[in-house]
Amino acid sequence: MLKDRYGLPLSTTSSDARDAYVAAVDSMLCADPRADTQLAETLRADPDFALAHAAIARQHQLHGHAAEAQQAIERATMLVPGATQRERQHVDICGLLIDGSSQQALGRIIDHVETYPLDALALSPAAGVFGLIGFSGRPGREQEQLALLQPLRAAYGDDWWFATVYAFALIEVGEHEHGRELVERALEQRQGNAHGVHVFTHALYEGGDDRTAADYLTDWLPGYPDAGPLTCHLWWHRCLLHLALGDTDAVWSSYDAHCAPVASQSPPINVLTDGVSLLWRARLAGLDGDRARWQALLDYQRRCFPQPGVFVDAHCTLSAVALGDWQAFEADLALLESRAVAGKLPAGNVAASLARAYRDFACERWARVVQTLQPIADEVVRIGGSRAQRDLVTNTLIAAYFRDGRPQDARRLMAGHDGRQRSVPVSNSRGNGQPEA
Repeated sequence: MLKDRYGLPLSTTSSDARDAYVAAVDSMLCADPRADTQLAETLRADPDFALAHAAIARQHQLHGHAAEAQQAIERATMLVPGATQRERQHVDICGLLIDGSSQQALGRIIDHVETYPLDALALSPAAGVFGLIGFSGRPGREQEQLALLQPLRAAYGDDWWFATVYAFALIEVGEHEHGRELVERALEQRQGNAHGVHVFTHALYEGGDDRTAADYLTDWLPGYPDAGPLTCHLWWHRCLLHLALGDTDAVWSSYDAHCAPVASQSPPINVLTDGVSLLWRARLAGLDGDRARWQALLDYQRRCFPQPGVFVDAHCTLSAVALGDWQAFEADLALLESRAVAGKLPAGNVAASLARAYRDFACERWARVVQTLQPIADEVVRIGGSRAQRDLVTNTLIAAYFRDGRPQDARRLMAGHDGRQRSVPVSNSRGNGQPEA
């Protein structure tokens, strides 16, 4: 029986299908946009290969193509009964993901990897900050993420994909030096691993090595296709680094060319959340983000996320606040509150509290920003995303401290910011200016 790269049997008799599928899985695991073409090649060689249809369903889901994802997973479900038990469970997990049954899918994955630890593609939805644990809304999710992966180290050995996701889990609990060592080894095995580049950037960021990170991305990114799933997000990281380094021109030229809604081909969740996060951080640093950029993001949000869900909820009021569109803000806030009450937001009311803090910041009610953000500091982890992404909240509080005449509190927070030694680009003035460290 033909097997995949991890030695797992595949229910196809076509060597061409097997080869194309193995290549596609590796592409999916490293955010290589060739995955779609490779999956199409798989189906040309074997149109009845269930796992390929399931992988296509996941690709559609990640890009927000709900109807296409549903069609593909229905085809996989119809074809899989004659396959192995591992493949049937794999397709079942994908089906739960497509249906939005995220926590049920997580339970199935945890059970699945006890028997099939090397089913990397089945494990991957639970293996990152944008995954099922990362978006669970649970306060202890970072330790939970590490606990899922730690028992699998022996099974994967020095595998580049596992080293990448395990490194990220370590970085998110503060072990950025260990994480850096692991991801550097992963990148030695597969230099085109965009997820590895992403994790390496996080390791440098957490270690305060902004210049090295910026130079690394400047060298690597031109070779990564515009259609890459991580294109927007990696350029966003470069923008943040240049913001911290005070290179304003590089910030806006990179954003406009690679991250803005009109330019980006990346998943909508990244385009929206990265965009508003960057523009708000620029505002905290005393820089003008331009109303046209904010308006484009608000229009994009209305088109792609009329009902804010996980992670989007923590960002969806920023455009309205920045534009002073208080009617839009109140509508979004009411929606956040009602969805939280209905149990549709994993982080509950945290996003609504953040929205009020952002509103008060824009209205220069600095003390109220502090009063809102201080009590929920330990709850912000529930919104999902990485530590670097959640710095949006911390930087807002630091800026509010400065502008409320409390520089000692600001510096205390900066010095004790999870033990990290990094620049924090915020200005202590209300006008434009250069970022302060």
